[in-house]
Amino acid sequence: MEEKRSILTESGTNELEIVQFTVGENLYGINVMKVREVLTPKKSTKIPHAHKHVRGMMQLRGDILPIIDLSKVLGVQAPPQEEEKWIVAEFNLQTYVFVVHQVQQIDQVSWEEMKKPSEVQRGVKNQVIGVIEREDHLVLLLDFEQIVTSIQMDNGMKFVYAKEGDRTQRGKIRLYVAEDSPLLQQLLLSTLQEAGYERVTMFENGAELIEQLESLGEHVSEHVDGVITDIEMPKMDGHHVTKRMKDHASLRALPVIIFSSLITEGLRHKGEAVGADAQVSKPEINKLVANLDRLFVNK
Repeated sequence: MEEKRSILTESGTNELEIVQFTVGENLYGINVMKVREVLTPKKSTKIPHAHKHVRGMMQLRGDILPIIDLSKVLGVQAPPQEEEKWIVAEFNLQTYVFVVHQVQQIDQVSWEEMKKPSEVQRGVKNQVIGVIEREDHLVLLLDFEQIVTSIQMDNGMKFVYAKEGDRTQRGKIRLYVAEDSPLLQQLLLSTLQEAGYERVTMFENGAELIEQLESLGEHVSEHVDGVITDIEMPKMDGHHVTKRMKDHASLRALPVIIFSSLITEGLRHKGEAVGADAQVSKPEINKLVANLDRLFVNK
């Protein structure tokens, strides 16, 4: 797989394709929408005082990319370099190189069959989004945003607070937010509240959010003004959440903002196809707040 594979699944089907790879004895997965290409090891340059999980930097077609060693992230023995593969992945408007052991097949799965990881599988830093059960093995879908965010936070990076604007009007808006990462839940909640959007209800995945919205029925407008949803979540992804809302007579009027690391120019059409009112890439919190203002405060 030297080039990114075309996406076969349609928007809103609640399905995804994953590239399977090994680190140590375990089998892991990454959403194929993130994968730009797979490389054999290349020349790299070490960085003084770099994070312990960052092996160094490499140059790829004019871009300087950080190399993140998943063996160190996951606490397993690294293989000899000649047996490694490097996955070049693009998300959060950035490109990263992840060192893995072997790259295997591409598999199509449903978010609905994705099980919530146990505490053992999640590990100390919650690095797993979900678990896919096969007849003779498990595939752990890694939370690459969490991995990168943890490295960045260790280096003092965080979301930029968006403080400018009408805090009084923002404080009236009731938001439902679906985000499965505990770390990003905290970051998103704190930054929205800092901006003045204080009435925020968090849901761990899209299925929980939809269940709550549909239970409100025709009275939904009495409880919530709009929805922010991630894309990658167990049980129900953000594209399917949006499609379910826009197909529902009582929910279709609620504005939906997709806030995800997967918002790129090449993938934006997927959100448009399911009727999203806005799409913002993580971690552009200022653009998220600007779209909230456009939809609710300055309309």
